[in-house]
Amino acid sequence: MTNPVARHVSLLFDAIRFYSRIPVPALPWEADPHAVPDFRILPRVLPFAALLIAVPSALVLAAGSAAGLPPYVAAALGVTTGLLATGAMHEDGLADTVDGFGGGHTVERRLEIMADSRTGAYGVAALVMMLVIRTLVLGEMIGAFGGLAAVLSLLASAILSRVLGLMPLVLLPPARPGGRSASVGKPSFGSMVIAVLGALALSTVLLFFGHYSPLGIGLAVTASIVSVVPLLLLSKRLIGGQTGDVAGATQQVADGVMLVALLVR
Repeated sequence: MTNPVARHVSLLFDAIRFYSRIPVPALPWEADPHAVPDFRILPRVLPFAALLIAVPSALVLAAGSAAGLPPYVAAALGVTTGLLATGAMHEDGLADTVDGFGGGHTVERRLEIMADSRTGAYGVAALVMMLVIRTLVLGEMIGAFGGLAAVLSLLASAILSRVLGLMPLVLLPPARPGGRSASVGKPSFGSMVIAVLGALALSTVLLFFGHYSPLGIGLAVTASIVSVVPLLLLSKRLIGGQTGDVAGATQQVADGVMLVALLVR
C-alpha cells in the first residue's frame, strides 16, 4: 500500500482492534484485518486511537453527570464502560504484574506467575484499588469542578497513559524472548517521538478546555511521566526486562497518577 492516508487509516483501525473490543469494519485493502499490528510504527496513531477508545466511557460519564446522577455513580458507570470497551486489557496486565512481582522469589517464578491466567490476592488488591481510585477521583471532579472537567480529564489521561504504556517496550528488553511483547516489535524512535508529541498536544488542548491552568497541566503531565520510572526500574530488576503485562501495568499507573494529580491541581 503506497497511499500514506490509507496506510495511516489502517494503522488507526489496527490500534483500535488491538487495544479494545470496539467493533471495527475491515477495510477494502486489508488482507488480514486481525493480524498482530506492527508496533514499530503503530505508535504514530496511538494518541488518536486512545482518544476514540475512551469516547464511550466519556460519553457515559457525561450523560450520567448531565442526568443528575450522584457524582460517584456517574463516575462508576463511566469507568465500567471503559472496562467493557477495552476488555480490561490493561487492568489484567496490572493484576498479573503485581502478582508476579509480589509473589515470586526468582525471575523464572515471577514470569511463571505472570503467565498464569489465575489472579492472586496481590493482583486483586491492586486491581480493586486502581478502580476505586479512578472512580473516586472522577466522582470528586464532577462534584468539585463539574462534569466537563471530569470528562476531559478522563480523555486526556487515557491518551497520555496509553502512549506511556509503550515505554517498557522501548526502554527494556523482552523478559521472554518468544513472548507477545517481543513478537509485536519494538516501537521505532521516530514513531515514539510522534506519539509522545501527539499525546502531549491532545492532552494539553483537552485540559485547557477543562479550565486547568498551565501549571496544573504541566504538573499532572510531569507526574504521569515520572510515575513510569519506578515501574521500569522494578521490572528490570525483578524480571530482567518487560512483558505485555508490564506495559499494561505502566498504563494503569500513569493513568491513575495523572487523574490524582489533576484533582490536586
